[in-house]
Amino acid sequence: MPIYRLKIKLLSDTTFGRGDGVAGLIDQEVEQDPFGFPYLRGRTLKGLLSEEGDNLIAMLTNHKQDWERVACNLFGTLGSTIGTMGAVHVGDASLPDDLRKAVAFQIDDETLTKTEVLDSLTTIRRQTSINPQSGTPDEGSLRSFRVVLRDLCFTADLIFENIPSDEMLSLLAVGSLALRRLGSGRNRGRGHVQCTLQDADGNNITHRYVNYFGEEIKEKVA
Repeated sequence: MPIYRLKIKLLSDTTFGRGDGVAGLIDQEVEQDPFGFPYLRGRTLKGLLSEEGDNLIAMLTNHKQDWERVACNLFGTLGSTIGTMGAVHVGDASLPDDLRKAVAFQIDDETLTKTEVLDSLTTIRRQTSINPQSGTPDEGSLRSFRVVLRDLCFTADLIFENIPSDEMLSLLAVGSLALRRLGSGRNRGRGHVQCTLQDADGNNITHRYVNYFGEEIKEKVA
């Protein structure tokens, strides 16, 4: 079963929002596992990669249908049945396994708590709306949200049942480069990321397949 990986480096504080908060503490909480480690759901990540791929394909003027077919085979289509599911399964984007296992052991040993783990990797930010006429905060607009600290690196497994085609990998590569914002608040300065495609040994293969994507387009246009 071929496995590739998507590496995500946070270039700014990021909120992997789970859609709710904690009453009396925070309005927007991050997605977290039972040990307090933040993570991004694989389903969400797959949707973001698919969206970036669609945006790039929409810009093509030649052989657009060929690449649309590649995208459908790679990510699947809405309402997919077993026969039309995408070739790739995207796992949750999480911090390194060895770190999580070591911390999980300490939690089981009661050396650490889930709250301490979460607090070491995140912080709480607050923001409010400003009235443009008075220059004062709007009443009741104060909101708090938890963010995952910048410079952390997350990795998600990209699992295939069969060996993926070069076209599939090239679409993943260009989609990875194009994915520069994710999470809640990505349109407000949060969630700036850098993504790279890696093989099973951790080698960066992004540019190899980005170049393949470019060469394929050149050849088909010619």
